[in-house]
Amino acid sequence: MACNYSSLSSFSAIPISSKSAFPSSSRCNVKSRICCSVGGTVAEPKAINATEPLLLDAVRGKEVERPPVWLMRQAGRYMKSYQILCEKHPSFRERSENVDLVVEISLQPWKVFQPDGVILFSDILTPLSGMNIPFDIIKGKGPVIFDPPRTATDVEKVREFIPEESVPYVGEALTILRKEVLHALLQKFATSMAKYIRYQADNGAQAVQIFDSWATELSPVDFEEFSLPYLKQIVDSVKLTHPDLPLILYASGSGGLLERLLLTGVDVVSLDWTVDIADGRRRLGPNVAVQGNVDPGVLFGSKEFITNRINDTVKKAGRGKHILNLGHGIKVGTPEENVAHFFEVAKGLRY
Repeated sequence: MACNYSSLSSFSAIPISSKSAFPSSSRCNVKSRICCSVGGTVAEPKAINATEPLLLDAVRGKEVERPPVWLMRQAGRYMKSYQILCEKHPSFRERSENVDLVVEISLQPWKVFQPDGVILFSDILTPLSGMNIPFDIIKGKGPVIFDPPRTATDVEKVREFIPEESVPYVGEALTILRKEVLHALLQKFATSMAKYIRYQADNGAQAVQIFDSWATELSPVDFEEFSLPYLKQIVDSVKLTHPDLPLILYASGSGGLLERLLLTGVDVVSLDWTVDIADGRRRLGPNVAVQGNVDPGVLFGSKEFITNRINDTVKKAGRGKHILNLGHGIKVGTPEENVAHFFEVAKGLRY
C-alpha cells in the first residue's frame, strides 16, 4: 500500500529524467557550464541536457533510449530501512500522513535503486477521512472503514473531498520531494564540477570561469536555495586544493543578484551589459575583481562607436582589478573586423 494505484485515487509520482534526474517542470533547470582559458585557447564541455523525464517522454510517444521503470509499492515493507522506520512509527496512518515520514519513505527506494520515478508513499483510502468516512489501517488486518455508508442518510453525510483542507500533507510532501530530488542532483553537479575544475587546473588551466546561465530565471530567494550554496561549494572545494587559481563567475541577467554573487567567494564577478560597471564596482566592493562589460551589440556599430564604448567602460571600471570583456558572448553575425578593432583598441589602452 505504498503508492496510489487504484481508481479511488490518482497516481502520484515525480518522474526522473534519464538525463537530468529531476522534474523538468521545475524552474530550476540546470544549464550551468564551465570553461577555462589556457594559453589563449578555450575548452568548454557540452552543456548539461535537461530533457523531459524519461517516463513522460515514453508516455507521450517520444523517442527514448530505453523503457522507463518504476515499481508499484516500490516504497514500503520489503525494504529493511522501511521496516526499521516502522518500529519507531508503528501506525500506518502516521507514516502516510506525517510529511517528514512520507518524504523519507518515498525517497528510500530512490536513494538505493534510482528508479525513473519517485512514488508518493500514500494509500488509496487517504481521501476518505476528508469525506467524513472514518477509517484506519490495522496491522495484520488491513484497512477498516468503521462506519461504511449503507443508507441514503449515510450518503448525505458524505462530504465533497477538498484536498487542500483534508490532506494538505500530500501537497506539501510532493513539493518537498521535488526539491529533495533536485537538491540531490545539484549536489552531484557541484561535486563533479569541482573535480572538473581541479582536473583542468592540474593540466595547465591558469584561470577558470564558471557560468550560471539560468540565474536570471531565479528570484533572489530561489537563488539562495538552488544556486548560491552549490556555487559556494564548488569554490570552497577548489580553493582547498588550488587556493591561487582565479575563479570567475558569470551569471547572465544577474544585476539584481550582485551582492549574492559576491557570497560565492569567487575572485572575479563578470558583469553583463545591463549593469553600469561603476555601479557594479560600488556594489561589489574593493575586494573582488570585475569583468566586462561592453554590450555585444556594440560590435555591430562603427569603429568610432566601439572605441568610445571601450573607453567609457574602462574609465568607469577604474584602475586595477578589472578584466575588459563583453557583457555576454559574441553574437552570431558580428563582423570579424570589428572584433579585431575591439582587441586593437583594448591592447592599446594605458592607465
